[in-house]
Amino acid sequence: MTCTKCQHQTCKKFGYFGKRRIQRWRCQSCSATFCEPHEKLTRDTMTANPQAAERALHCLLEGCSIRSTERLTGLNRNTIMRLLLVAGERSARMMDVRMRNLHSRYLQVDEIWTFVHKKRARVRSGDSPEVGDQWVYVAIDAETKLIPSFRVGKRFRPDTAAFLWDLYHRLADRVQLTTDGLNHYTVSVPECFGTDVDFAQLVKLFGDFGQGPDARYSPPRITEVISKVRSGDPDPEEISTSFVERQNLTMRMAMRRFTRLTNAFSKKLPHLKAAIALHFAYYNFCRVHSSLRVTPAMEAGLTDHIWSIGELLNV
Repeated sequence: MTCTKCQHQTCKKFGYFGKRRIQRWRCQSCSATFCEPHEKLTRDTMTANPQAAERALHCLLEGCSIRSTERLTGLNRNTIMRLLLVAGERSARMMDVRMRNLHSRYLQVDEIWTFVHKKRARVRSGDSPEVGDQWVYVAIDAETKLIPSFRVGKRFRPDTAAFLWDLYHRLADRVQLTTDGLNHYTVSVPECFGTDVDFAQLVKLFGDFGQGPDARYSPPRITEVISKVRSGDPDPEEISTSFVERQNLTMRMAMRRFTRLTNAFSKKLPHLKAAIALHFAYYNFCRVHSSLRVTPAMEAGLTDHIWSIGELLNV
């Protein structure tokens, strides 16, 4: 066996790894240890019971943490995280195919904050760029409550532009777009949509109430809301971000890694992206909206029935 680090062939067997008993080796030259080449597990090759796997994903989708799901289902947490990655990849692929040629009239856009491994104040110069604050850009159809596009990234202009380009290419008609007061939108929306959009921003001004040391976790009070028309002729009655802000609450309630003041936050960026993709696929196709009485995908005409988790992952 050749060492994967120094390429010497002075390696001896060094026990086994995991329940699959994958052979491990140790290099006599550099003392590095490694496993022999093996096929990575996928959802189809895992030994977990399919019903238990779907139950585990359902727990994650209803706000349970990884370890809570481990206790509820009996599956190992490493298996659950592998299931999450595979399910997130399939959900993202399915959403990319299905969310095309959409006929929306009113879209609302917002960003929600989270972090990976550590918050921005703790990030050091040698840390990975994946560590620190992350922002999830979300667009929602105000009428069907469908989530046509989302993106995980930094709150920088390139990520904002990439999100808007993706949103633009999924639409079939001219739309009215309402965003919050982030200044990146004033440049990126005209670049991506051109003149084919009725664009307005809703700027909220907050007071100092709730920001002192004695009221650390109290929300600030909104003192003024300013509506700004940026391009086109948007309907004043439809300039709102209420639905997308309510979707932010749904995300924080349905994904444990978004809950503040816990240790369930994301430790790796791929797992965060997988959890978000799985959440939006489940929200669009499987979860019945309380006011619509159907799923957002049914309301938008993308499907004619409520999907199960198994159907979602096997598309």
